[in-house]
This record gives sequence, structure tokens and C-alpha cells, in this order.
Amino acid sequence: QVQLVESGGGLVQPGGSLRLSCAASGIIFRLFHMSWYRQAPGKQRELVAAITSGGSTNYIDSVEGRFTISRDNAKNTVYLRMNSLKPEDTAVYYCFSNFGATVGWGQGTQVTVSS
Repeated sequence: QVQLVESGGGLVQPGGSLRLSCAASGIIFRLFHMSWYRQAPGKQRELVAAITSGGSTNYIDSVEGRFTISRDNAKNTVYLRMNSLKPEDTAVYYCFSNFGATVGWGQGTQVTVSS
């Protein structure tokens, strides 16, 4: 059974930084593609960044150059480093894992960017 636990969210001022972590258990982590999604109030959940089992990454345009996704297979953890945060980055951020038909979601962590 996939278990994903996010941490690292919080309140930050515009221009600030946060690093989100997602610790996985119950899976052979190195085989899984990992992603970060976010959902702002009144909006649909959207894919923010993804990293394949091989380490290839991709990002949505609005975070390209500001966010970095990475993984540590020894720690079964995926990270999202967020720099130059903007108010429009405010959302609940979710970790997602997939390998074939096996998928999992974390419970989410709130990120609020406000002065």
C-alpha cells in the first residue's frame, strides 16, 4: 500500500523560499515516477512538476526556473524546492506517485504566500 507524507509547507512572504518533502513507504520508490500537484481555492488541481524514475524532470511554465523537483532514492523522498514565491503559488500541494496502475496521493501540505 502506497503511503505518501508531505511536509514543509507554511506561510512565506513573496520572494521567499520553501522546500517541500514527500516521504514514501510501502513501495519500491526507485521504480516510481513522482510528481507534485497543487490546488488553489476554487481551482482545479494542476500538475506542477514531475520527475521520472530515471531522473528526468518537467515543470509547468509558471514555475519553470523557480521550482526544482528532485528525489533521493536512498531516503525514499521527493522534494520540491520553491524559490521566488508569488502569491499565486498559494495552494495545497500534493505528492503523487505512479508506476503502471499503482498510484498514490499524499494528504497535502498548505503553502501560503502573503505579506
